[in-house]
Amino acid sequence: MHVPPGAPATVLPPAPDTAVSTALRAANRAGVRVRLADDVRTLEAVSRFLAQVWQTPESHAPFGADALRAVVHAGGAVHYAADDDGIVAASGLIFCPPVTRAVYSLIAAARASDRGVGFALKQAQRVWALDQGAETMVWTFDPLVSRNAHFNLAKLGARGTEYTVDFYGKIEDGVNAADETDRFTAVWPLRDPNPAQLPGPDLTTVDVDPRRAPDGEPFLARDGSGYWCRVPSDIVGLRRLNARLGAEWRYAIREALVPLFADGYTATGFSRSGWYHLTEGKRA
Repeated sequence: MHVPPGAPATVLPPAPDTAVSTALRAANRAGVRVRLADDVRTLEAVSRFLAQVWQTPESHAPFGADALRAVVHAGGAVHYAADDDGIVAASGLIFCPPVTRAVYSLIAAARASDRGVGFALKQAQRVWALDQGAETMVWTFDPLVSRNAHFNLAKLGARGTEYTVDFYGKIEDGVNAADETDRFTAVWPLRDPNPAQLPGPDLTTVDVDPRRAPDGEPFLARDGSGYWCRVPSDIVGLRRLNARLGAEWRYAIREALVPLFADGYTATGFSRSGWYHLTEGKRA
Protein backbone atom coordinates (compact mmCIF):
# COMPACT_ATOMS: atom_id res chain seq x y z
CA MET A 1 0.00 0.00 0.00
CA HIS A 2 1.19 3.54 -0.73
CA VAL A 3 1.59 5.45 2.53
CA PRO A 4 1.63 9.28 2.34
CA PRO A 5 4.91 10.94 3.40
CA GLY A 6 5.01 11.83 7.07
CA ALA A 7 2.42 9.27 8.11
CA PRO A 8 3.23 7.97 11.61
CA ALA A 9 4.60 4.44 11.79
CA THR A 10 3.13 2.07 14.33
CA VAL A 11 5.20 -0.78 15.73
CA LEU A 12 2.95 -3.78 16.33
CA PRO A 13 3.73 -6.98 18.22
CA PRO A 14 4.25 -9.93 15.87
CA ALA A 15 2.00 -12.95 15.82
CA PRO A 16 2.79 -15.42 18.61
CA ASP A 17 5.20 -18.20 17.71
CA THR A 18 2.41 -20.71 18.29
CA ALA A 19 0.29 -19.11 15.55
CA VAL A 20 3.22 -19.11 13.13
CA SER A 21 4.12 -22.74 13.83
CA THR A 22 0.47 -23.80 13.50
CA ALA A 23 0.29 -22.12 10.09
CA LEU A 24 3.53 -23.74 8.90
CA ARG A 25 2.46 -27.19 10.05
CA ALA A 26 -0.93 -26.82 8.42
CA ALA A 27 0.61 -25.82 5.09
CA ASN A 28 3.09 -28.70 5.22
CA ARG A 29 0.36 -31.23 6.01
CA ALA A 30 -1.75 -29.92 3.13
CA GLY A 31 1.20 -29.92 0.75
CA VAL A 32 0.77 -26.29 -0.27
CA ARG A 33 2.59 -22.97 -0.22
CA VAL A 34 0.51 -20.07 1.12
CA ARG A 35 1.51 -16.67 -0.22
CA LEU A 36 0.28 -13.11 -0.59
CA ALA A 37 -0.95 -12.07 -4.03
CA ASP A 38 -0.03 -8.49 -4.93
CA ASP A 39 0.73 -8.37 -8.67
CA VAL A 40 -1.98 -8.17 -11.31
CA ARG A 41 -1.16 -11.49 -12.98
CA THR A 42 -1.48 -13.43 -9.72
CA LEU A 43 -4.64 -11.57 -8.76
CA GLU A 44 -6.13 -12.46 -12.16
CA ALA A 45 -5.36 -16.13 -11.47
CA VAL A 46 -7.01 -15.85 -8.05
CA SER A 47 -10.10 -14.28 -9.63
CA ARG A 48 -10.34 -17.12 -12.17
CA PHE A 49 -10.04 -19.64 -9.34
CA LEU A 50 -12.89 -17.97 -7.42
CA ALA A 51 -15.06 -18.15 -10.53
CA GLN A 52 -14.40 -21.89 -10.77
CA VAL A 53 -15.36 -22.50 -7.15
CA TRP A 54 -18.54 -20.42 -7.35
CA GLN A 55 -19.34 -21.86 -10.78
CA THR A 56 -19.66 -18.55 -12.58
CA PRO A 57 -18.21 -17.28 -15.86
CA GLU A 58 -14.76 -15.72 -15.41
CA SER A 59 -16.25 -12.41 -16.53
CA HIS A 60 -18.62 -12.60 -13.54
CA ALA A 61 -16.25 -13.90 -10.87
CA PRO A 62 -17.25 -13.18 -7.24
CA PHE A 63 -14.26 -10.82 -7.12
CA GLY A 64 -12.58 -9.47 -10.23
CA ALA A 65 -8.84 -8.83 -10.37
CA ASP A 66 -9.52 -5.09 -10.20
CA ALA A 67 -11.45 -5.43 -6.93
CA LEU A 68 -8.76 -7.70 -5.47
CA ARG A 69 -6.11 -5.19 -6.52
CA ALA A 70 -7.99 -2.47 -4.66
CA VAL A 71 -8.17 -4.67 -1.53
CA VAL A 72 -4.38 -5.05 -1.56
CA HIS A 73 -3.72 -1.37 -2.31
CA ALA A 74 -6.00 -0.34 0.57
CA GLY A 75 -3.85 -2.31 3.01
CA GLY A 76 -5.79 -5.55 3.00
CA ALA A 77 -4.50 -8.91 1.88
CA VAL A 78 -5.22 -11.56 -0.72
CA HIS A 79 -3.81 -14.94 0.26
CA TYR A 80 -3.62 -17.95 -2.00
CA ALA A 81 -2.51 -21.53 -1.51
CA ALA A 82 -0.89 -23.40 -4.38
CA ASP A 83 0.57 -26.80 -5.10
CA ASP A 84 2.29 -28.11 -8.23
CA ASP A 85 -1.02 -27.99 -10.13
CA GLY A 86 -1.80 -24.36 -9.34
CA ILE A 87 -4.08 -22.44 -6.97
CA VAL A 88 -6.16 -24.63 -4.66
CA ALA A 89 -7.48 -22.00 -2.21
CA ALA A 90 -7.74 -18.22 -1.94
CA SER A 91 -9.05 -15.55 0.38
CA GLY A 92 -9.28 -11.78 0.85
CA LEU A 93 -9.08 -9.65 4.00
CA ILE A 94 -9.93 -6.03 4.72
CA PHE A 95 -9.98 -4.07 7.99
CA CYS A 96 -13.04 -3.39 10.12
CA PRO A 97 -13.39 -0.06 11.98
CA PRO A 98 -10.18 0.60 13.99
CA VAL A 99 -11.88 0.48 17.38
CA THR A 100 -12.85 -3.16 16.79
CA ARG A 101 -9.27 -4.35 16.15
CA ALA A 102 -10.77 -6.80 13.69
CA VAL A 103 -10.29 -7.84 10.09
CA TYR A 104 -13.07 -8.95 7.75
CA SER A 105 -12.72 -11.94 5.45
CA LEU A 106 -14.47 -10.95 2.24
CA ILE A 107 -14.21 -14.35 0.64
CA ALA A 108 -12.50 -17.69 1.17
CA ALA A 109 -12.58 -20.66 -1.17
CA ALA A 110 -10.95 -24.06 -1.45
CA ARG A 111 -11.42 -26.92 -3.88
CA ALA A 112 -13.88 -29.61 -2.82
CA SER A 113 -11.06 -32.10 -2.19
CA ASP A 114 -9.77 -29.88 0.59
CA ARG A 115 -7.21 -32.17 2.34
CA GLY A 116 -6.60 -29.44 4.92
CA VAL A 117 -5.94 -26.64 2.42
CA GLY A 118 -8.70 -24.43 3.82
CA PHE A 119 -7.32 -24.78 7.33
CA ALA A 120 -3.81 -23.89 6.14
CA LEU A 121 -5.14 -20.81 4.35
CA LYS A 122 -7.07 -19.65 7.40
CA GLN A 123 -4.03 -20.07 9.66
CA ALA A 124 -1.95 -17.95 7.28
CA GLN A 125 -4.66 -15.29 7.40
CA ARG A 126 -4.56 -15.47 11.17
CA VAL A 127 -0.78 -14.84 11.29
CA TRP A 128 -1.06 -11.91 8.87
CA ALA A 129 -3.94 -10.37 10.84
CA LEU A 130 -2.15 -10.71 14.17
CA ASP A 131 0.93 -9.07 12.66
CA GLN A 132 -1.27 -6.10 11.72
CA GLY A 133 -2.57 -5.78 15.29
CA ALA A 134 -5.95 -7.45 14.80
CA GLU A 135 -7.47 -9.49 17.61
CA THR A 136 -10.47 -11.01 15.82
CA MET A 137 -11.50 -12.03 12.31
CA VAL A 138 -15.07 -11.70 11.06
CA TRP A 139 -16.84 -13.28 8.07
CA THR A 140 -20.23 -14.62 7.05
CA PHE A 141 -21.29 -18.10 6.01
CA ASP A 142 -24.47 -19.91 5.04
CA PRO A 143 -25.81 -21.58 8.21
CA LEU A 144 -27.23 -24.43 6.12
CA VAL A 145 -23.83 -25.55 4.81
CA SER A 146 -22.85 -28.09 7.44
CA ARG A 147 -19.32 -28.56 6.10
CA ASN A 148 -18.55 -24.88 6.59
CA ALA A 149 -20.29 -24.79 9.96
CA HIS A 150 -18.13 -27.64 11.26
CA PHE A 151 -14.97 -26.04 9.88
CA ASN A 152 -15.72 -22.58 11.28
CA LEU A 153 -17.05 -23.52 14.72
CA ALA A 154 -15.58 -26.91 15.57
CA LYS A 155 -12.21 -26.78 13.81
CA LEU A 156 -11.29 -23.07 13.99
CA GLY A 157 -13.15 -22.15 17.17
CA ALA A 158 -15.16 -19.24 15.75
CA ARG A 159 -18.62 -18.35 17.07
CA GLY A 160 -21.81 -17.53 15.18
CA THR A 161 -22.89 -14.23 16.72
CA GLU A 162 -25.66 -13.03 14.37
CA TYR A 163 -28.25 -14.47 12.03
CA THR A 164 -29.12 -12.10 9.16
CA VAL A 165 -32.00 -12.86 6.79
CA ASP A 166 -31.15 -12.60 3.07
CA PHE A 167 -27.81 -10.90 3.79
CA TYR A 168 -26.71 -10.45 0.15
CA GLY A 169 -30.02 -10.68 -1.66
CA LYS A 170 -30.22 -12.95 -4.67
CA ILE A 171 -26.93 -14.39 -5.95
CA GLU A 172 -26.83 -16.08 -9.35
CA ASP A 173 -24.12 -18.72 -9.15
CA GLY A 174 -23.80 -22.49 -9.02
CA VAL A 175 -23.60 -22.65 -5.23
CA ASN A 176 -26.44 -20.48 -3.90
CA ALA A 177 -28.86 -21.59 -6.65
CA ALA A 178 -30.83 -18.33 -6.36
CA ASP A 179 -31.90 -19.26 -2.80
CA GLU A 180 -32.24 -16.48 -0.25
CA THR A 181 -28.87 -15.72 1.29
CA ASP A 182 -29.37 -16.01 5.05
CA ARG A 183 -26.00 -15.78 6.80
CA PHE A 184 -24.34 -16.32 10.15
CA THR A 185 -21.73 -13.78 11.21
CA ALA A 186 -18.69 -15.70 12.43
CA VAL A 187 -16.27 -14.08 14.89
CA TRP A 188 -12.93 -15.78 15.41
CA PRO A 189 -10.73 -14.81 18.41
CA LEU A 190 -7.25 -14.89 16.88
CA ARG A 191 -5.02 -15.01 19.95
CA ASP A 192 -6.86 -17.71 21.87
CA PRO A 193 -9.22 -19.72 19.66
CA ASN A 194 -10.99 -22.57 21.41
CA PRO A 195 -12.13 -25.22 18.90
CA ALA A 196 -14.16 -28.07 20.33
CA GLN A 197 -15.60 -31.29 18.92
CA LEU A 198 -19.16 -31.91 20.14
CA PRO A 199 -20.99 -35.26 20.14
CA GLY A 200 -24.40 -33.75 19.38
CA PRO A 201 -27.60 -34.11 21.43
CA ASP A 202 -28.99 -37.35 22.81
CA LEU A 203 -32.55 -37.19 21.50
CA THR A 204 -33.71 -39.64 24.16
CA THR A 205 -32.91 -37.20 26.97
CA VAL A 206 -33.40 -33.70 25.53
CA ASP A 207 -36.63 -31.76 25.12
CA VAL A 208 -37.39 -32.20 21.40
CA ASP A 209 -39.41 -29.49 19.66
CA PRO A 210 -42.57 -30.94 18.04
CA ARG A 211 -41.80 -29.22 14.74
CA ARG A 212 -40.16 -31.38 12.10
CA ALA A 213 -37.55 -30.61 9.47
CA PRO A 214 -38.38 -30.99 5.78
CA ASP A 215 -37.02 -34.54 5.95
CA GLY A 216 -39.60 -35.40 8.63
CA GLU A 217 -37.04 -35.75 11.44
CA PRO A 218 -36.49 -33.63 14.59
CA PHE A 219 -34.27 -30.61 14.08
CA LEU A 220 -34.67 -28.47 17.21
CA ALA A 221 -34.15 -29.51 20.82
CA ARG A 222 -33.28 -28.05 24.21
CA ASP A 223 -31.40 -29.27 27.26
CA GLY A 224 -29.70 -27.71 30.27
CA SER A 225 -26.82 -26.40 28.17
CA GLY A 226 -28.93 -24.54 25.62
CA TYR A 227 -30.49 -25.32 22.26
CA TRP A 228 -29.56 -27.72 19.46
CA CYS A 229 -30.48 -27.18 15.81
CA ARG A 230 -29.86 -29.64 12.96
CA VAL A 231 -29.11 -28.71 9.35
CA PRO A 232 -28.93 -31.00 6.29
CA SER A 233 -25.69 -32.82 5.53
CA ASP A 234 -25.37 -31.40 1.98
CA ILE A 235 -27.58 -28.42 1.24
CA VAL A 236 -25.60 -27.51 -1.91
CA GLY A 237 -26.30 -30.89 -3.49
CA LEU A 238 -29.91 -30.79 -2.27
CA ARG A 239 -30.49 -27.41 -3.92
CA ARG A 240 -29.25 -28.78 -7.24
CA LEU A 241 -31.70 -31.69 -7.06
CA ASN A 242 -34.67 -29.93 -5.48
CA ALA A 243 -34.58 -26.14 -5.09
CA ARG A 244 -38.00 -26.10 -3.43
CA LEU A 245 -36.88 -28.52 -0.71
CA GLY A 246 -33.71 -26.49 -0.18
CA ALA A 247 -35.86 -23.39 0.35
CA GLU A 248 -38.04 -25.28 2.85
CA TRP A 249 -34.92 -26.04 4.89
CA ARG A 250 -33.99 -22.35 4.75
CA TYR A 251 -37.35 -21.26 6.15
CA ALA A 252 -37.39 -23.94 8.84
CA ILE A 253 -33.93 -23.02 10.13
CA ARG A 254 -34.70 -19.31 9.90
CA GLU A 255 -37.91 -19.73 11.91
CA ALA A 256 -36.04 -21.66 14.58
CA LEU A 257 -32.89 -19.57 14.89
CA VAL A 258 -33.88 -15.93 14.38
CA PRO A 259 -35.83 -15.80 17.69
CA LEU A 260 -32.98 -17.52 19.54
CA PHE A 261 -30.40 -15.00 18.35
CA ALA A 262 -32.81 -12.19 19.24
CA ASP A 263 -32.96 -13.66 22.76
CA GLY A 264 -29.16 -13.51 23.12
CA TYR A 265 -28.12 -16.98 22.02
CA THR A 266 -24.91 -17.61 20.09
CA ALA A 267 -23.82 -20.60 18.02
CA THR A 268 -20.85 -21.86 20.02
CA GLY A 269 -20.37 -25.31 18.55
CA PHE A 270 -21.25 -27.75 15.80
CA SER A 271 -21.30 -31.54 15.94
CA ARG A 272 -20.20 -33.94 13.21
CA SER A 273 -23.78 -35.22 13.18
CA GLY A 274 -24.93 -31.82 11.92
CA TRP A 275 -26.26 -30.05 15.02
CA TYR A 276 -25.51 -26.46 16.05
CA HIS A 277 -25.12 -25.86 19.78
CA LEU A 278 -26.54 -22.51 20.87
CA THR A 279 -25.79 -21.08 24.29
CA GLU A 280 -26.48 -17.84 26.13
CA GLY A 281 -24.05 -15.11 27.12
CA LYS A 282 -21.00 -16.13 25.05
CA ARG A 283 -20.92 -13.59 22.27
CA ALA A 284 -17.36 -13.13 20.95
